Amino acid sequence: MHDANGTEDVLEHISRLALARRAALAALARKEGVSPEDAIDCVQEALCKLLVAAQDGSLPVEDEDWAAILGGMVRNAARNRRRRHFLARPHDDLDAHPLDAGEGVAADEALVRAEEHVRLRACVEELCEIQKAVVTLRMLEEQPGEDVAHALGITPGYVAVLLHRAKMALRVCMTGRDAGAS
Repeated sequence: MHDANGTEDVLEHISRLALARRAALAALARKEGVSPEDAIDCVQEALCKLLVAAQDGSLPVEDEDWAAILGGMVRNAARNRRRRHFLARPHDDLDAHPLDAGEGVAADEALVRAEEHVRLRACVEELCEIQKAVVTLRMLEEQPGEDVAHALGITPGYVAVLLHRAKMALRVCMTGRDAGAS
């Protein structure tokens, strides 16, 4: 599974794992007594931790074991969230509180967005340091280009070039295809 493109393989495997098990993972978090919104947050938190552990090399080589590890991470995140928010509620059976159809659709959509967020976070980490700084300051903190240029000691024109290149690299990373192929 790990080769010269090991990061891509890890991202692909985690994406497939998340897509295949997202409903079960959210249900697992709900069984631990958290709200639907908190369940989605728990799944996202677990996916982020799994990605970090995979990149650190602290996961088992056999990626078949990752599903069980992810389930444990979701369960722990839900328990910690419940404890942190003093939500000491009994563990109710999920079937005792059926979800209506509209809530299930919203949960699936939120999980898809959470998965995309995890993937984007990994893609940003692959950028060079100066591009990461420009993306963070310019796009996330919404600072003007001149302020970013001053903070980084470069020209505003170079900030624009770096931002353009970073966006292209993120597009390639997120879609898995060449930026010119769109």
